[in-house]
Amino acid sequence: MPDDAAQRHDAATWSPLNSDDWYAARDATTALRDALVRAGLEKDFPYLRADLNAFGHGFVELGRVSPATAERLAELLRLALASVSQHLEDHGDGAAEHDAGKD
Repeated sequence: MPDDAAQRHDAATWSPLNSDDWYAARDATTALRDALVRAGLEKDFPYLRADLNAFGHGFVELGRVSPATAERLAELLRLALASVSQHLEDHGDGAAEHDAGKD
């Protein structure tokens, strides 16, 4: 008699909708989609989707993008990183002060 755990994970009954990894991939894809829409890049990522591999691990597939889209995304990331760095400097987060004391 097969145990209950083996029956629950039978390939015939498994569904990605029962997977935490599927929901994590879907939620991350939704968050990325929303950010891309705010950046005006919604048409530049036509292959964006949530997916699971054969092992049931969740992934976010960005797909192919044009060189111009990759440059735009790189610039947005540079601006975001510069903004975070500036915010930390302006608000004396302590991280910069802590790191400075290591010299």
